Amino acid sequence: MARILIAGGSLGGLMTANLLLRAGHAVQLLERSPRSLQGRGAGIVTHEGQRQVLRQAGVTVDETLGIAVASRVVLGADGQALFRWDHPQILTSWGRLYALLSAALPPGCQRLGAGVTAVHQTDDGVSLQLASGETLQADLLLAADGIRSTVRAQLLPEVQPAYAGYVAWRGVCDEAVLSRFTRETLFPHFGFGMPAGEQMLGYPVAGLNDSTAVGERRWNFVWYRPAAAGAELQALQTDADGTHHAGGLPPQAVSWQQIAAVRAAARARLAPQFAEVLEKTAMPFVQPIYDLASPQLAHGRVALLGDAAFVARPHVGMGVAKAAADALALQQAIAEFGATPQALRHYELQRRPAGLAVVERARQLGAGLEAVPHGAAPTTRRAPDVVMRQTAIDPSLFATYPP
Repeated sequence: MARILIAGGSLGGLMTANLLLRAGHAVQLLERSPRSLQGRGAGIVTHEGQRQVLRQAGVTVDETLGIAVASRVVLGADGQALFRWDHPQILTSWGRLYALLSAALPPGCQRLGAGVTAVHQTDDGVSLQLASGETLQADLLLAADGIRSTVRAQLLPEVQPAYAGYVAWRGVCDEAVLSRFTRETLFPHFGFGMPAGEQMLGYPVAGLNDSTAVGERRWNFVWYRPAAAGAELQALQTDADGTHHAGGLPPQAVSWQQIAAVRAAARARLAPQFAEVLEKTAMPFVQPIYDLASPQLAHGRVALLGDAAFVARPHVGMGVAKAAADALALQQAIAEFGATPQALRHYELQRRPAGLAVVERARQLGAGLEAVPHGAAPTTRRAPDVVMRQTAIDPSLFATYPP
């Protein structure tokens, strides 16, 4: 039995913790936030590999996982369907997965308010300094602390997220507040809207108390819009009081002026169903899109996983699936080689090529959305039906629907 510390209590950390605990290791999950992360995040597209890891992590995967849709549809500006594609998928939410994985974790394995400030290694182990001043010892440290990873910042300070040139407006809207027309034309499908240089997509997710009953669901949307680095992006990340949030604007701090502007743009550019969703979403928020690829995942007795290692644009729908594959690869490597640097090197050999491939595919899928410098030729636009077939599909279909 090895002593393993995991930095980061989001989905990647929870999956890794549950897998390693079930393999017989002593695991402690450290989350910097003093409060549970329940309620954060938005929609998640599930894939079969991800569902398999959830089962191995102790989660019951059944009809309560999410909402099944049978098809995809592209809506034109008039709200009519331009293209349809029969493509069954199960769509869930970040909060639902967080609740399931947290429930699978035995009591006492997770510590909140435990931010890592420093990491030190010896030949025999690793020690962590917490923000509280406490020091913890272990055989391994696995860093699943996200795109702004403090562990990665110590190991690879030169590796920083690279802004992609566009943002995603996101949110969830209660089904009950929407018109019958919008409910009937949106909720049976994974929906797309594609005005020039932009992309809207959305799908149904469970509502309050994880209800999947008709009338109690929510519509999760993501609207990609170009925003040039500099003044334009800075304005989007500045709250109504004039405070700039370079590291990420909290959802509740988004300026009402920016929300009013994006709702007006939706009325002018999107199908009326999508415009209604924007209008009736209580708290839409904005998320700059980034790329990140770590040149090294294994650092002695420390390894990076999930978004601490690679951040792919959301078009691939692989954020959670990628973290799940990382967690499984770590569990298997430790089972084969023990809690050793050799195990982490083996993990890196497996997962670094996979992470790079996902990041590159996501870059290609998002290339037409990037802000174009003044005077430059616009990127060639992909056909809407092609985008529909390439976005957030199972990795087993990547060769069938290449970017």
